[in-house]
Amino acid sequence: MITDGHNHTKHFSVDAGQTIDELINEAKSKGFNRLGITEHYEIDYVDDGLNWMFDLDEYNKTFEEWRAKAGDFELLKGIEFGYQTHVAEEIDKVAASIPLDVVLMSVHLFRGKDFYVDRECYQLPAKELHSEYINIMAEMCEKCNNFDVVAHYDYINRYAENKNDFITYEETPKEFDRLFEVMIAKEKALEINTKSIQKHRAGGFTRCLPDAAIINRYKEMGGKLITFGSDSHFPGTFAVCFDEAVEYMKSLGFTESVYYKDHKPHFEAM
Repeated sequence: MITDGHNHTKHFSVDAGQTIDELINEAKSKGFNRLGITEHYEIDYVDDGLNWMFDLDEYNKTFEEWRAKAGDFELLKGIEFGYQTHVAEEIDKVAASIPLDVVLMSVHLFRGKDFYVDRECYQLPAKELHSEYINIMAEMCEKCNNFDVVAHYDYINRYAENKNDFITYEETPKEFDRLFEVMIAKEKALEINTKSIQKHRAGGFTRCLPDAAIINRYKEMGGKLITFGSDSHFPGTFAVCFDEAVEYMKSLGFTESVYYKDHKPHFEAM
């Protein structure tokens, strides 16, 4: 069974609505024996009235209690950091300050605004928007070191108003080459975020699966590390679209994915 390495609980992620028990029970009901919990940690986030950081010692203590209660069901402890240029150094410090299995790096803001709420960025031409976003992700990989996975490279696409706008390699080849070059050099994994597939389909996009040319280019440049994550926040969303995503990646020539324990990749057959 492929590991779902990207999930959130309401205990530490302010935008989540599921308990740890709900998450584990759903995973068990779907035949899983392992999952990764990657709670949001956003340093100097936009002022939206929410606290996007949590007490690291409390998280560490609580997680060990979860593990003890979970028994044979394996819980992987992680954090998902939101990147901004001016917090890169602090992210590395925080990531190194707590024992973790996995660290995800994400870009949730565009020009300092949360595009989940503020859709102004979607007035830009799609190519300009996508180019700048992928370059931010490349910068993230260049400036940060203490992480394992680049999460949802296509996050910017989820909330586009034009349902024909889809991030592709053909549109932004130099930007993706820059991103993949540093990822591969630093041995960072590329996440296939299955929530993006579900969101694109529910939103009426003309395309839902990741652009094949993006995945093929990653592979062509030497990329081998692939993770799968449902980005689950609420009950009923764990491992969403997993079977479809795995079969798609197999059709593009990948035979293994990875999950992380103590920042070390563990391979599993697709």
